[in-house]
Amino acid sequence: MGRIKPHVLLQQSKRKKGPSRISATTIIVCTSIIVMLMYFLFYRHWFNRTGLQPENYISVSEDENTLVESKKSDLPGYAVVITSKGSIIVELYKESAPEVVDEFIDLCQKGHFKGMLFHQVIKHYVIQAGHNKGPGATEDWNLLGKKYASMRHEAFMLGTSKGNYFNKGFDLFITTAPIPDLSEKLIVFGRVIKGEDIVQEIEEVDTDEHYQPKISIGILDVALKEIV
Repeated sequence: MGRIKPHVLLQQSKRKKGPSRISATTIIVCTSIIVMLMYFLFYRHWFNRTGLQPENYISVSEDENTLVESKKSDLPGYAVVITSKGSIIVELYKESAPEVVDEFIDLCQKGHFKGMLFHQVIKHYVIQAGHNKGPGATEDWNLLGKKYASMRHEAFMLGTSKGNYFNKGFDLFITTAPIPDLSEKLIVFGRVIKGEDIVQEIEEVDTDEHYQPKISIGILDVALKEIV
């Protein structure tokens, strides 16, 4: 058996005892795992401190998309017009006339309609309440209605004059029969769902030649309701 030279034994010993080399790929993988772990722990800690959850970002986006709808749903859906003859319950058209309904609700809360008189009453046509006691639009509309017949509004609809529904110009019209189309002058923003008999009782009062009632009939207050 041949003898192994001393320098060969020394090299073999170094190979066995020497540290193994770590590849660059292994270092990168380990570093990436540590970084991801630290990021996850920080992310979770931050959300726990602030009380936020990732789902909140989704809900905020959904809330932005439904902001208009939620505002509409928050508005009162009904108004109770309390008159000296009795109460008239009206359903408000929040979807078809939102701006007018907003203004109507604001004026109700300011007490705009308290003490307002029904100063124009035209039988089988319309009753009007407002602060202006002189001859108004209803008289002109009555004359126009006799000349022009087109599309017709239903009876017991609630409306106001187009273009004059801000602040003091906001008056109320309740139709007492299907009438010629007044869409150029009137904005319909609700309909009577209870108290039609009260509307008819107001309609039957005696009036002068200018359709003004000979006795005072007024609005005592308007109460807003979510449901009736």
